[in-house]
Amino acid sequence: MVRILGLDPSLSSTGWGIIEAESNRLRYVADGFIPTETKTPIAERLAQIKNALCDVIEFYKPDEAAIEQVFMNTNAVSTIKLGMARGVVMMVPALYNISVTEYEPNKIKKAVVGVGKAEKNQVETMVKVLLPGCKPKNNDSSDALAIAITHNSFRRMR
Repeated sequence: MVRILGLDPSLSSTGWGIIEAESNRLRYVADGFIPTETKTPIAERLAQIKNALCDVIEFYKPDEAAIEQVFMNTNAVSTIKLGMARGVVMMVPALYNISVTEYEPNKIKKAVVGVGKAEKNQVETMVKVLLPGCKPKNNDSSDALAIAITHNSFRRMR
């Protein structure tokens, strides 16, 4: 059995989700999100994300982690801020010697919904179907669970 941490990075609300996988069987463990206030300096917001993710990893002890690849945004400032949050989110599992694998957004949607252009509500619906009893806290944690599910699908192919 492997415990997988899915991560959906964002400076405003980083989503996380934990599943356990044994072959084709998936089990929901937990999910949540790390909100930060826009008026707080960026360095402090990044530290909040780091500290909260450390707590998640120390409590749930995942074996592997997966993260969504960044997409290009039309707003350069937003892209840079997302990149900073993403760097923190990628670094934290590495501090615990947990491997981090990246997946493109369309690959995640296709793995979970079957369609690469699926809407957020379709992704959340399928997450609930694939993880009975799961009620994601918000879209960010639902996306993080979808990333964890995707990682399980592709890790079995390797």
